Amino acid sequence: MQAGIVEAGYGSDPVGLVSGFLFAPGGPVREIDSHAAAAWLQQMPSQPPDAAHHRPFLWLHFNLSHSACERWMKAHLGLPDEYFEALRQGSRSTRIERQDVALLAVVNDVIYNFGVTSTDVSTLWAHADHRLLVTARARPLRSVDRLRAAVRRGEAFRSPLDLVVHLLRDQADVLVQIVRETGVSVDQIEDQLLSQRLHGNRADLGAMRRGLVRLQRLLAPEPGALFRLLNRPPAWLQETDLQELRESTEEFSLVLNDLAALVERIKLLQEEIAAKLNEQTNRTLFTLTLVTVLALPINIVAGFFGMNVGGIPLADHPHGFWVLVALVASFTVLAGRWAFRKQAG
Repeated sequence: MQAGIVEAGYGSDPVGLVSGFLFAPGGPVREIDSHAAAAWLQQMPSQPPDAAHHRPFLWLHFNLSHSACERWMKAHLGLPDEYFEALRQGSRSTRIERQDVALLAVVNDVIYNFGVTSTDVSTLWAHADHRLLVTARARPLRSVDRLRAAVRRGEAFRSPLDLVVHLLRDQADVLVQIVRETGVSVDQIEDQLLSQRLHGNRADLGAMRRGLVRLQRLLAPEPGALFRLLNRPPAWLQETDLQELRESTEEFSLVLNDLAALVERIKLLQEEIAAKLNEQTNRTLFTLTLVTVLALPINIVAGFFGMNVGGIPLADHPHGFWVLVALVASFTVLAGRWAFRKQAG
Protein backbone atom coordinates (compact mmCIF):
# COMPACT_ATOMS: atom_id res chain seq x y z
CA MET A 1 0.00 0.00 0.00
CA GLN A 2 1.37 3.41 -0.88
CA ALA A 3 2.53 5.45 2.04
CA GLY A 4 0.60 8.59 2.78
CA ILE A 5 -2.62 7.62 0.99
CA VAL A 6 -4.37 5.87 3.87
CA GLU A 7 -4.51 7.92 7.00
CA ALA A 8 -3.48 6.75 10.45
CA GLY A 9 -6.09 4.82 12.34
CA TYR A 10 -7.64 3.52 9.15
CA GLY A 11 -10.45 1.17 10.19
CA SER A 12 -9.68 1.56 13.91
CA ASP A 13 -13.30 1.85 15.08
CA PRO A 14 -14.20 -0.95 17.54
CA VAL A 15 -16.93 -2.24 15.20
CA GLY A 16 -14.96 -1.84 11.95
CA LEU A 17 -16.40 1.54 10.93
CA VAL A 18 -13.80 3.20 8.72
CA SER A 19 -15.66 6.49 8.41
CA GLY A 20 -19.12 7.92 9.01
CA PHE A 21 -20.63 11.15 7.70
CA LEU A 22 -23.92 12.87 8.50
CA PHE A 23 -25.30 15.03 5.68
CA ALA A 24 -27.79 17.71 6.70
CA PRO A 25 -29.41 20.04 4.12
CA GLY A 26 -28.08 23.58 4.48
CA GLY A 27 -25.44 22.56 7.02
CA PRO A 28 -21.87 21.27 6.98
CA VAL A 29 -21.08 17.58 6.80
CA ARG A 30 -20.29 16.12 10.20
CA GLU A 31 -18.14 13.05 10.87
CA ILE A 32 -19.60 10.62 13.40
CA ASP A 33 -18.58 7.34 14.99
CA SER A 34 -20.54 4.10 15.33
CA HIS A 35 -22.20 5.10 18.63
CA ALA A 36 -23.43 8.42 17.25
CA ALA A 37 -24.62 6.70 14.06
CA ALA A 38 -26.64 4.13 16.01
CA ALA A 39 -28.17 6.87 18.17
CA TRP A 40 -29.09 8.98 15.11
CA LEU A 41 -30.77 6.02 13.39
CA GLN A 42 -32.83 5.32 16.52
CA GLN A 43 -33.94 8.94 16.90
CA MET A 44 -34.51 9.62 13.20
CA PRO A 45 -37.84 8.07 12.16
CA SER A 46 -38.06 6.37 8.81
CA GLN A 47 -39.61 8.92 6.49
CA PRO A 48 -41.89 7.85 3.65
CA PRO A 49 -39.89 7.48 0.43
CA ASP A 50 -41.90 10.14 -1.41
CA ALA A 51 -41.12 12.66 1.35
CA ALA A 52 -37.44 11.91 1.53
CA HIS A 53 -36.24 14.82 -0.58
CA HIS A 54 -33.88 17.22 1.20
CA ARG A 55 -33.75 15.06 4.29
CA PRO A 56 -30.59 14.35 6.31
CA PHE A 57 -28.87 11.05 5.59
CA LEU A 58 -25.88 9.00 6.72
CA TRP A 59 -22.97 7.41 4.92
CA LEU A 60 -21.27 4.62 6.87
CA HIS A 61 -18.22 2.87 5.42
CA PHE A 62 -17.13 -0.45 7.02
CA ASN A 63 -14.15 -2.76 6.96
CA LEU A 64 -15.40 -6.33 6.54
CA SER A 65 -12.11 -7.74 7.82
CA HIS A 66 -13.14 -6.65 11.34
CA SER A 67 -14.69 -9.52 13.25
CA ALA A 68 -17.46 -7.40 14.83
CA CYS A 69 -18.43 -5.53 11.67
CA GLU A 70 -21.15 -7.76 10.22
CA ARG A 71 -22.68 -8.46 13.64
CA TRP A 72 -22.98 -4.74 14.41
CA MET A 73 -24.47 -4.01 10.99
CA LYS A 74 -27.16 -6.64 11.52
CA ALA A 75 -27.98 -5.32 14.99
CA HIS A 76 -28.19 -1.57 14.29
CA LEU A 77 -28.71 -0.82 10.59
CA GLY A 78 -31.74 -2.94 9.74
CA LEU A 79 -30.27 -4.08 6.43
CA PRO A 80 -32.13 -6.77 4.44
CA ASP A 81 -30.85 -10.33 4.28
CA GLU A 82 -30.16 -9.90 0.55
CA TYR A 83 -27.33 -7.51 1.37
CA PHE A 84 -25.53 -10.01 3.59
CA GLU A 85 -26.14 -12.74 1.04
CA ALA A 86 -24.47 -10.54 -1.57
CA LEU A 87 -21.42 -10.27 0.70
CA ARG A 88 -20.98 -14.03 0.48
CA GLN A 89 -21.91 -14.54 -3.17
CA GLY A 90 -19.31 -15.75 -5.63
CA SER A 91 -20.55 -13.40 -8.38
CA ARG A 92 -18.91 -9.98 -8.01
CA SER A 93 -19.85 -8.35 -11.29
CA THR A 94 -20.45 -4.60 -11.04
CA ARG A 95 -24.18 -3.86 -10.84
CA ILE A 96 -26.82 -1.58 -9.32
CA GLU A 97 -30.22 -3.12 -8.77
CA ARG A 98 -33.41 -2.34 -6.91
CA GLN A 99 -34.53 -4.23 -3.82
CA ASP A 100 -37.99 -3.04 -2.75
CA VAL A 101 -37.46 0.65 -1.83
CA ALA A 102 -33.67 0.36 -1.52
CA LEU A 103 -30.72 -0.09 -3.88
CA LEU A 104 -28.02 -2.76 -3.84
CA ALA A 105 -24.76 -1.91 -5.58
CA VAL A 106 -21.69 -4.08 -6.14
CA VAL A 107 -18.69 -2.03 -7.24
CA ASN A 108 -15.25 -3.36 -8.13
CA ASP A 109 -12.11 -1.28 -8.10
CA VAL A 110 -8.35 -1.72 -8.01
CA ILE A 111 -6.52 -1.65 -4.68
CA TYR A 112 -3.67 0.73 -3.90
CA ASN A 113 -0.73 -1.48 -4.89
CA PHE A 114 -2.36 -2.42 -8.17
CA GLY A 115 -0.17 -3.29 -11.15
CA VAL A 116 -1.65 -4.03 -14.53
CA THR A 117 0.08 -7.41 -14.51
CA SER A 118 -1.31 -8.40 -11.10
CA THR A 119 -5.05 -7.94 -11.67
CA ASP A 120 -5.54 -7.27 -7.94
CA VAL A 121 -9.15 -6.12 -7.59
CA SER A 122 -11.26 -5.48 -4.51
CA THR A 123 -15.06 -5.37 -4.19
CA LEU A 124 -17.31 -2.85 -2.46
CA TRP A 125 -20.88 -3.72 -1.45
CA ALA A 126 -23.30 -0.82 -0.99
CA HIS A 127 -26.87 -0.52 0.27
CA ALA A 128 -28.73 2.76 -0.18
CA ASP A 129 -32.13 4.01 0.82
CA HIS A 130 -33.54 7.50 1.45
CA ARG A 131 -31.72 8.02 4.77
CA LEU A 132 -28.70 5.69 4.79
CA LEU A 133 -25.84 4.60 2.55
CA VAL A 134 -23.84 1.63 3.81
CA THR A 135 -20.64 0.59 2.04
CA ALA A 136 -18.43 -2.31 3.07
CA ARG A 137 -15.18 -3.70 1.71
CA ALA A 138 -12.47 -6.15 2.74
CA ARG A 139 -9.52 -4.19 1.31
CA PRO A 140 -9.06 -0.43 0.69
CA LEU A 141 -10.16 0.97 -2.67
CA ARG A 142 -8.87 4.08 -4.41
CA SER A 143 -12.29 5.33 -5.45
CA VAL A 144 -13.67 5.19 -1.90
CA ASP A 145 -10.83 7.30 -0.54
CA ARG A 146 -11.40 9.78 -3.37
CA LEU A 147 -15.06 10.00 -2.41
CA ARG A 148 -14.21 10.50 1.26
CA ALA A 149 -11.74 13.25 0.33
CA ALA A 150 -14.45 14.96 -1.75
CA VAL A 151 -16.86 14.86 1.23
CA ARG A 152 -14.25 16.38 3.54
CA ARG A 153 -13.56 19.13 1.00
CA GLY A 154 -17.19 20.19 1.37
CA GLU A 155 -18.57 18.94 -1.94
CA ALA A 156 -22.38 18.95 -1.89
CA PHE A 157 -24.33 15.68 -2.06
CA ARG A 158 -28.13 15.63 -2.25
CA SER A 159 -28.86 11.95 -1.59
CA PRO A 160 -27.21 8.57 -1.01
CA LEU A 161 -27.47 7.80 -4.73
CA ASP A 162 -25.49 10.98 -5.44
CA LEU A 163 -22.65 9.44 -3.42
CA VAL A 164 -22.89 6.19 -5.39
CA VAL A 165 -22.77 8.09 -8.70
CA HIS A 166 -19.68 9.97 -7.52
CA LEU A 167 -18.15 6.63 -6.56
CA LEU A 168 -18.74 5.25 -10.04
CA ARG A 169 -17.15 8.33 -11.60
CA ASP A 170 -14.11 8.02 -9.35
CA GLN A 171 -13.86 4.38 -10.36
CA ALA A 172 -13.95 5.43 -14.02
CA ASP A 173 -11.15 7.94 -13.36
CA VAL A 174 -8.99 5.19 -11.85
CA LEU A 175 -9.68 3.00 -14.87
CA VAL A 176 -8.74 5.87 -17.21
CA GLN A 177 -5.41 6.18 -15.41
CA ILE A 178 -4.79 2.44 -15.78
CA VAL A 179 -5.60 2.57 -19.49
CA ARG A 180 -3.23 5.50 -19.98
CA GLU A 181 -0.36 3.85 -18.11
CA THR A 182 -0.87 0.61 -20.00
CA GLY A 183 -1.07 2.49 -23.29
CA VAL A 184 2.36 4.04 -22.61
CA SER A 185 3.82 0.57 -21.96
CA VAL A 186 2.24 -0.76 -25.15
CA ASP A 187 3.72 2.19 -27.09
CA GLN A 188 7.18 1.31 -25.81
CA ILE A 189 6.77 -2.34 -26.79
CA GLU A 190 5.55 -1.28 -30.23
CA ASP A 191 8.66 0.88 -30.68
CA GLN A 192 10.82 -2.09 -29.71
CA LEU A 193 8.95 -4.22 -32.21
CA LEU A 194 9.69 -1.73 -34.98
CA SER A 195 13.37 -1.73 -34.00
CA GLN A 196 13.46 -5.58 -34.08
CA ARG A 197 13.99 -5.95 -30.31
CA LEU A 198 11.50 -8.60 -29.26
CA HIS A 199 13.09 -10.06 -26.14
CA GLY A 200 10.61 -10.48 -23.25
CA ASN A 201 7.82 -8.50 -24.90
CA ARG A 202 5.47 -11.45 -25.45
CA ALA A 203 5.30 -12.22 -21.73
CA ASP A 204 4.68 -8.55 -20.84
CA LEU A 205 1.93 -8.20 -23.43
CA GLY A 206 0.28 -11.42 -22.28
CA ALA A 207 0.24 -10.23 -18.65
CA MET A 208 -1.18 -6.84 -19.67
CA ARG A 209 -3.88 -8.43 -21.77
CA ARG A 210 -4.95 -10.81 -19.00
CA GLY A 211 -5.12 -7.95 -16.51
CA LEU A 212 -7.16 -5.69 -18.77
CA VAL A 213 -9.58 -8.46 -19.75
CA ARG A 214 -10.17 -9.23 -16.07
CA LEU A 215 -10.77 -5.55 -15.33
CA GLN A 216 -13.17 -5.34 -18.26
CA ARG A 217 -15.10 -8.35 -16.99
CA LEU A 218 -15.30 -7.17 -13.37
CA LEU A 219 -15.74 -3.42 -13.79
CA ALA A 220 -18.28 -3.34 -16.62
CA PRO A 221 -21.73 -2.70 -15.11
CA GLU A 222 -24.47 -5.20 -15.85
CA PRO A 223 -26.71 -3.43 -18.40
CA GLY A 224 -29.80 -5.44 -17.51
CA ALA A 225 -29.83 -4.45 -13.82
CA LEU A 226 -29.17 -0.80 -14.64
CA PHE A 227 -31.90 -0.78 -17.29
CA ARG A 228 -34.43 -2.17 -14.82
CA LEU A 229 -33.42 0.41 -12.21
CA LEU A 230 -33.74 3.36 -14.59
CA ASN A 231 -37.17 2.17 -15.71
CA ARG A 232 -38.51 1.37 -12.22
CA PRO A 233 -36.64 3.59 -9.74
CA PRO A 234 -37.61 3.82 -6.05
CA ALA A 235 -39.91 6.73 -5.22
CA TRP A 236 -37.30 8.54 -3.11
CA LEU A 237 -34.94 8.98 -6.07
CA GLN A 238 -34.91 12.40 -7.68
CA GLU A 239 -34.89 12.91 -11.42
CA THR A 240 -31.53 14.69 -11.15
CA ASP A 241 -30.07 11.60 -9.47
CA LEU A 242 -31.30 9.35 -12.26
CA GLN A 243 -29.94 11.72 -14.90
CA GLU A 244 -26.52 11.76 -13.26
CA LEU A 245 -26.62 7.96 -13.04
CA ARG A 246 -27.28 7.78 -16.79
CA GLU A 247 -24.44 10.21 -17.50
CA SER A 248 -21.95 8.37 -15.28
CA THR A 249 -22.89 5.09 -16.95
CA GLU A 250 -22.29 6.61 -20.38
CA GLU A 251 -18.92 7.97 -19.26
CA PHE A 252 -17.98 4.57 -17.89
CA SER A 253 -19.01 2.93 -21.14
CA LEU A 254 -16.61 5.20 -23.04
CA VAL A 255 -13.78 4.19 -20.73
CA LEU A 256 -14.61 0.52 -21.23
CA ASN A 257 -14.58 1.07 -25.00
CA ASP A 258 -11.07 2.53 -24.72
CA LEU A 259 -10.06 -0.47 -22.63
CA ALA A 260 -11.48 -2.87 -25.22
CA ALA A 261 -9.61 -1.03 -27.99
CA LEU A 262 -6.38 -1.31 -26.00
CA VAL A 263 -6.95 -5.05 -25.52
CA GLU A 264 -7.46 -5.43 -29.27
CA ARG A 265 -4.28 -3.45 -29.93
CA ILE A 266 -2.32 -5.73 -27.59
CA LYS A 267 -3.78 -8.75 -29.39
CA LEU A 268 -2.58 -7.39 -32.75
CA LEU A 269 0.89 -6.74 -31.33
CA GLN A 270 1.03 -10.30 -30.00
CA GLU A 271 0.10 -11.64 -33.42
CA GLU A 272 2.73 -9.43 -35.09
CA ILE A 273 5.43 -10.57 -32.67
CA ALA A 274 4.42 -14.20 -33.18
CA ALA A 275 4.60 -13.73 -36.96
CA LYS A 276 8.08 -12.18 -36.75
CA LEU A 277 9.31 -14.95 -34.47
CA ASN A 278 7.93 -17.56 -36.86
CA GLU A 279 9.69 -15.81 -39.72
CA GLN A 280 12.98 -15.87 -37.83
CA THR A 281 12.50 -19.55 -37.03
CA ASN A 282 11.77 -20.35 -40.67
CA ARG A 283 14.92 -18.54 -41.79
CA THR A 284 17.00 -20.46 -39.26
CA LEU A 285 15.51 -23.78 -40.33
CA PHE A 286 16.17 -22.95 -44.00
CA THR A 287 19.80 -22.15 -43.24
CA LEU A 288 20.24 -25.45 -41.40
CA THR A 289 18.49 -27.34 -44.18
CA LEU A 290 20.67 -25.68 -46.83
CA VAL A 291 23.87 -26.55 -44.99
CA THR A 292 22.71 -30.14 -44.62
CA VAL A 293 21.80 -30.44 -48.32
CA LEU A 294 25.10 -28.92 -49.49
CA ALA A 295 27.11 -31.24 -47.24
CA LEU A 296 25.16 -34.35 -48.30
CA PRO A 297 27.16 -35.25 -51.50
CA ILE A 298 30.57 -35.00 -49.87
CA ASN A 299 29.38 -37.00 -46.87
CA ILE A 300 28.09 -39.78 -49.15
CA VAL A 301 31.32 -39.92 -51.17
CA ALA A 302 33.48 -39.76 -48.06
CA GLY A 303 31.46 -42.56 -46.55
CA PHE A 304 31.91 -44.83 -49.57
CA PHE A 305 35.63 -44.17 -49.95
CA GLY A 306 36.29 -44.50 -46.27
CA MET A 307 35.10 -48.10 -46.00
CA ASN A 308 38.66 -49.50 -46.45
CA VAL A 309 37.52 -52.44 -48.59
CA GLY A 310 38.93 -53.74 -51.84
CA GLY A 311 37.86 -52.46 -55.25
CA ILE A 312 37.76 -48.75 -54.42
CA PRO A 313 37.46 -46.92 -57.78
CA LEU A 314 40.16 -44.48 -58.89
CA ALA A 315 42.50 -45.73 -56.17
CA ASP A 316 45.39 -46.05 -58.66
CA HIS A 317 44.33 -43.23 -61.00
CA PRO A 318 46.91 -40.36 -61.07
CA HIS A 319 44.14 -37.70 -61.06
CA GLY A 320 41.57 -39.65 -59.01
CA PHE A 321 41.38 -36.99 -56.23
CA TRP A 322 40.53 -34.17 -58.65
CA VAL A 323 37.99 -36.33 -60.42
CA LEU A 324 36.20 -36.89 -57.12
CA VAL A 325 36.42 -33.19 -56.27
CA ALA A 326 34.77 -32.29 -59.56
CA LEU A 327 32.13 -34.98 -58.99
CA VAL A 328 31.31 -33.77 -55.47
CA ALA A 329 31.27 -30.13 -56.58
CA SER A 330 28.84 -30.93 -59.39
CA PHE A 331 26.46 -32.76 -57.05
CA THR A 332 26.73 -29.95 -54.51
CA VAL A 333 25.81 -27.34 -57.12
CA LEU A 334 22.83 -29.43 -58.23
CA ALA A 335 21.71 -29.91 -54.62
CA GLY A 336 22.05 -26.17 -53.96
CA ARG A 337 19.97 -25.25 -57.01
CA TRP A 338 17.29 -27.73 -55.92
CA ALA A 339 17.20 -26.31 -52.39
CA PHE A 340 16.95 -22.67 -53.54
CA ARG A 341 14.26 -23.60 -56.06
CA LYS A 342 12.21 -25.21 -53.25
CA GLN A 343 12.64 -22.05 -51.15
CA ALA A 344 11.52 -19.83 -54.05
CA GLY A 345 8.51 -22.06 -54.67
